[in-house]
Amino acid sequence: MSQLARVYIVAGEMSGDLLGASLMQALKARYPQIEFRGIGGPGMIAAGIDSRFPLETLSVMGLVEVVKHLPQLLRVRRALREDALAWKPDVMIGIDAPDFNLGLERQLREAGLTTMHYVSPSVWAWRQGRVKGIVRAVDAMLALLPFEAAFYEQHGLPVAFVGHPLADELPLVTDREGTRIELGLSPSAPVLAVLPGSRANEIRFLGATFLDTAERLCRERPALQVLIPAANPLRRVQLEALLAQRPGLERHVILLDGQARQAMVASDAVLLASGTAALEAMLCHRSMLVAYRMAPITHWLARRLVKTPWISLPNLIAQETLVPELIQDAVTPEKLAGQLGSMLDDGEARAALEQRFATLHAELQRNASVRAVEAIEAVVAGRPLPASVTSTVKKYETIRRAGSE
Repeated sequence: MSQLARVYIVAGEMSGDLLGASLMQALKARYPQIEFRGIGGPGMIAAGIDSRFPLETLSVMGLVEVVKHLPQLLRVRRALREDALAWKPDVMIGIDAPDFNLGLERQLREAGLTTMHYVSPSVWAWRQGRVKGIVRAVDAMLALLPFEAAFYEQHGLPVAFVGHPLADELPLVTDREGTRIELGLSPSAPVLAVLPGSRANEIRFLGATFLDTAERLCRERPALQVLIPAANPLRRVQLEALLAQRPGLERHVILLDGQARQAMVASDAVLLASGTAALEAMLCHRSMLVAYRMAPITHWLARRLVKTPWISLPNLIAQETLVPELIQDAVTPEKLAGQLGSMLDDGEARAALEQRFATLHAELQRNASVRAVEAIEAVVAGRPLPASVTSTVKKYETIRRAGSE
């Protein structure tokens, strides 16, 4: 029997599905007969997972919303625990969704299974005492970012810095003009990409404001072209309804089915909701404005719990403000259009930021899924992970400092 025959994987949302699909493909390349079970979305299902529940089961947004859905989430976690113990995988890997997955991982580890977590929670940013619970829940952490790996090393948890799969997928050189031609755009006219999010609540909280912002910018810049990728058919229906209320905007807009990356590569600037999309925009080397709005009580709680000065991954990776962030009451069409207008008009600043993003991209491009497979093999076999990521972290810090000078 191969060293890895069965892997239980639980992803919590679309970004986790992308990571899980890439990891599964790398595992299958090494172990063609391997089996997968757990929870996954379309990418993981295409890669061969037997998904026991729909991915949307765990896609709950905000602290208050989680409380409302807590009974269902607990039922799902109990069912997954029983399913995994009966199936007896070689390893269980939770991808992101830490509030759900770490509890499941702890239960399975206490029952004798090997467990790992892929994508570090932001424990380094707030409530660092949670690391004690993470140490009890998993045998090892797979970290996407170097400063995360350094944090876990300091707390004695085996960790592998694997880089980010998105950095591997996206090229270090982008073709803005060619992508514009593919999308039927004018190569010379300015382009704004608008990504209000992949969840229904994100469209509800941000969609109208984002489109009002685009409408304002189009009135000021009649040649502006606006690309709006719909994450899925349900989000397209929501966006079409919002666009129908703004007939003056429709002639500027191309509504895409997916194709978020193409939209970002084609753009001069991106307006987006905070999340993985911000990292993707960074890896497309595009200027961006990050905005986020949530339920008022969720925001009230978050302000008291979250200590990091940033919410977007580009700023967290750089540990400085490269990308402007507007949150909650600051998310107005006037303020968004003001920031984006400056970006669209200042080509020199855009070029400098694009070069900075390319430097960060190069450091994160490490063939992450293959490195993750190597780490999984080591943990399952009882071998130590690579002794230290210190040299990698030092290299990263040198690049980061050089880029900020």
